[in-house]
Amino acid sequence: MNPKKFTLFLFSCLFSVSTVFAQRDTIGIKTIVTKTSQYINAFPFEKVYLHLDKPYYTAGDTIWFKAYVTIDKHQPTVLSNIVYVDIANDKDSIIKVLKMPVVNGTAHGNIFLPAETYRQGNYHLRGYTQYMRNYDPDYYFNKNITIGNSIIEGINTGITFKNTGKPIAVIAYKETGGAGLANRRVNWSIANANGDEVAKGKATTDANGNITVPLSEAANTNLQKATLIANLETPGKKEKLDRFPLQGAAEQHDVQFFPEGGELTLGVESKIAFKAINANGLGTNIKGVVIDNTGATVAQLQSQHAGMGVFILTPQDGKTYKANITFSDGSTASYDMPRIKPSGISLAVNNFDPNNVNIKLTANQTYFAANQGKMYYVLAQNGGAVYFAAQTALTQETFTSSIPRDKFPTGVIQFSLMSERGVILAERVIFVQRNDALNIALNSDKKTYGARQKVHLQVAAKKGAAPVAGDFSISVIDETKVPYDEDNETTILSDLLLTSELKGNVEKPNYYFLTKNANAAADLDVLMLTQGYRRISYRNVILNKVPQIVLQPEQNGLEITGMLRNNTGMPISRGNLRLQIPSKRFFTETMTDMEGNFKVSKLDFADSAEIVLNARGNVNSRNLVISVNGDPYQPATKNIYNLDEIMNIDSAFKTLLVNSKRQYDNTHTLKEVTIKARPMVKKPSYKDYSMLSGLPAMSDQSLTGERFQDCPNLYVCLPANLLGVTAEDNNLYFSKNISNSNKLPIQVFVDGKVVDYGYLNSIAGRDVEVIDVFKSDGVSSINRTYQSDGIISIITKKKPKGERITLQQLQDMIPKGNVLTYNGFGYAVAKEFYSPKYDALKQGAFGGDLRSTIYWSPKVRTDKVTGTTSVDFFNADGRGTYRATIEGFDADGNLGRYIYRYTVK
Repeated sequence: MNPKKFTLFLFSCLFSVSTVFAQRDTIGIKTIVTKTSQYINAFPFEKVYLHLDKPYYTAGDTIWFKAYVTIDKHQPTVLSNIVYVDIANDKDSIIKVLKMPVVNGTAHGNIFLPAETYRQGNYHLRGYTQYMRNYDPDYYFNKNITIGNSIIEGINTGITFKNTGKPIAVIAYKETGGAGLANRRVNWSIANANGDEVAKGKATTDANGNITVPLSEAANTNLQKATLIANLETPGKKEKLDRFPLQGAAEQHDVQFFPEGGELTLGVESKIAFKAINANGLGTNIKGVVIDNTGATVAQLQSQHAGMGVFILTPQDGKTYKANITFSDGSTASYDMPRIKPSGISLAVNNFDPNNVNIKLTANQTYFAANQGKMYYVLAQNGGAVYFAAQTALTQETFTSSIPRDKFPTGVIQFSLMSERGVILAERVIFVQRNDALNIALNSDKKTYGARQKVHLQVAAKKGAAPVAGDFSISVIDETKVPYDEDNETTILSDLLLTSELKGNVEKPNYYFLTKNANAAADLDVLMLTQGYRRISYRNVILNKVPQIVLQPEQNGLEITGMLRNNTGMPISRGNLRLQIPSKRFFTETMTDMEGNFKVSKLDFADSAEIVLNARGNVNSRNLVISVNGDPYQPATKNIYNLDEIMNIDSAFKTLLVNSKRQYDNTHTLKEVTIKARPMVKKPSYKDYSMLSGLPAMSDQSLTGERFQDCPNLYVCLPANLLGVTAEDNNLYFSKNISNSNKLPIQVFVDGKVVDYGYLNSIAGRDVEVIDVFKSDGVSSINRTYQSDGIISIITKKKPKGERITLQQLQDMIPKGNVLTYNGFGYAVAKEFYSPKYDALKQGAFGGDLRSTIYWSPKVRTDKVTGTTSVDFFNADGRGTYRATIEGFDADGNLGRYIYRYTVK
């Protein structure tokens, strides 16, 4: 049968329609394209990408980052002018939140990682705007960040799993950079997904510092979701607590099959992609055969990258199929093929022609007979912009068309086959690579340098052959100290063009963008067959189902909103308010609306700056009360990139951890001190309050206020710093009870007074003296009285005692309802990266400059006439390969990235 070509009409980015139309315009294609255009204009997509100075960190380090906030075709956003960055621990509790102003689509900042707060583990870094919070958090910038801690820990741990009939875990303990810790007692336990202890035991490390934990003790537990907790006793009665996820211990594999277009159709040749994963959820190599119900082999299969591959199958009538798989560890399994539709039409896309994208529709005989003459549509879109649309009547079983590749932008393109009623029949995503990224180059004045020698780095940016005015960030690291798998990096290209558009985790996303990988294009096409597009639902567009926009884009800088009432609670309309920010020497005045609401916009103040609101300029001002609306925090979400979590941090990042310990030791040398007698000062305690006097003599957990110095408020920081405590539904619970439908919350006390969890929004971390956690209420009967399960006591710092004051002075100190003073959630103050300057004639002793990040600049801008600029910095004392990375974009949304290496001897 001779294939019939589509009658096409193509839409440009502005949806100008060409004059060619096939036969008729049903509810169809014009309506769908117009509605899609209106949808994306009304509800544009913002994205955030964070360029970090390096891929992983140690405690005591600083995360330096630049945020690129984009809209539409990756242009700098014009929608939001504030971006948020937060970091959460592996318990999904937020530790720190930063708010930054967005200027021309960018912002920059830093997060210091104190050793007391950032224990060794995997953390979840997010970037988003307030407008993005209307959508699924999966659309945020999400990244797994691994942080080692050789300062507090001082001991390296590693775990391996073995199975010689029964599964076991071997935990190795070593001093940082040293030998194994022998003859040390270890208490271990295994907890299930609910946090319940299902097994426990004791062991003593052998001569190599190893212990063996029999996982068969938890035979009735799903190891995929279980955790091994090991507690090593160290001198001084201190302990080292490690938590190891056990999904890697479960000998479990899985293979999924993905027919091109979505389903197999009887009698139609189809590509079938597959993905094999191990117990950790990562790709694993397989090989095998597909056989029919007679035992005949109909296809061979073998993975080509990250457990993925593809084969061809033409389903036959009366046949069923299954795949016999052999995994890399020698184990075998059988899987049934996806169900076969007896009647259907398929969509196939060939993406290997350098000039065209070729599409093919195939209907089997049954479907063709039932639907001959009906109209069908094919649309191709990226980010809601339709770049191709075609319609044809079904007059033959096979239709083909070639679409010029230059019709599409670089990125993920979703092809959809629809009936004339707008019902999706098949979908296929492809990645179009136009090789049209910015041409960025870095060059240094030398290829080889000495330690502490000055480096002059020249930057050039072009689009094609034309110079470009671009906005970039540059990071230079000592690659000897920070080795990393380049395939696994998150880059501005892999994030904005690929992973932000797809459902599910993409393993080693940068692999597909490195020219050294000869098979990357073929492997990327298989990836597209196994992934789903997640941005636009044509069904919702056609049915006029729109997202609910609760949070509007922040376009007026920082805002303060609230209400003015009298002391009976009645709103005061057209009331006068004066706002002061003492640290900025700023004041302004505003007036409430008819319902007593007020709003002050376009403010600019630092985080935790003092804000003073004054309503004294009103009649009967003594009877007025000012209230301010709090800033809503985005709750922590599950880390969707938890497959990137590193289990054996000590061994994986040994080089950086050893270097971090050396840095710490060099800067914390003990000095001789003279001890002088001082009178004992009684420290504040929960025992000072009669309500809490019946609690146990020792708390189960006690934290000093030093840990919360950088905390904006306890509502955000407290859950992240408490072991075994989770925040849910504006309450705190012990994690082991979180899945219990009858769970009771933990009761919170502040200075002996009962408060709810939300009250902690008003307590800054710097005001905390000590926090104690009790699992039992002792003889206090608090749990029975307040229907709680556990107690948290928060003691705040007491004001220093002063001189006696008069009654009038005391009255002046009592807060007035018509004057409100509080600390606002303002912009995080971005610090400048410290880059030392060395005198070539006065080098001094070498070996002390152990920096792993040599240079960081988020403000690299090329000139629009020449497309060039330059930066200067000095090397550290480390010898080896230094790597410079530049990333960024221009005003038109063209993206670019470049890596440059030089040697230090």
